[in-house]
Amino acid sequence: MATGEEKPVMVVGVDESEQSNYALEWTLDRFFAPYAPNVPFKLIIVHAKPNAVSAVGLAGPGTAEVVPYVDADLKHTAVKVVEKAKALCLSKSVHGAMIEVFEGDARNVLCEVVDKHHASLLVVGSHGYGAIKRAVLGSVSDYCAHHAHCSVMIVKKPKIKV
Repeated sequence: MATGEEKPVMVVGVDESEQSNYALEWTLDRFFAPYAPNVPFKLIIVHAKPNAVSAVGLAGPGTAEVVPYVDADLKHTAVKVVEKAKALCLSKSVHGAMIEVFEGDARNVLCEVVDKHHASLLVVGSHGYGAIKRAVLGSVSDYCAHHAHCSVMIVKKPKIKV
């Protein structure tokens, strides 16, 4: 890479799941920690905080009273996710990562961040849902693999065989 040339951007999507944490750690171990301080990518870690109204869904009377509590909980979760990502980066001696939090559906947020930063690679974890659960809940990794305007790496946590 020539001097003064911008580093390619890598976006890593994070949430409160164990799979997400594993995907971030796996990425840091393979693409950042071994090369510190001359890492090959600009790292952007993104958390999509769901909208409180969409998290509550279509409910009946009393919904308006619940929304502020749900929103406070979602904000608290976002703070925990960001703190955990920062701590993981620090533990791997990875400095300079940008951490961004956006409100919205993770699928759309991640694809929009990829476009905004002209990312070369998007990394997401896999919850390992089966076909039916994935069809009902929707798969962030599947959506991003089909709609993100960059390469997408889906990191799966190995299952421990007993």
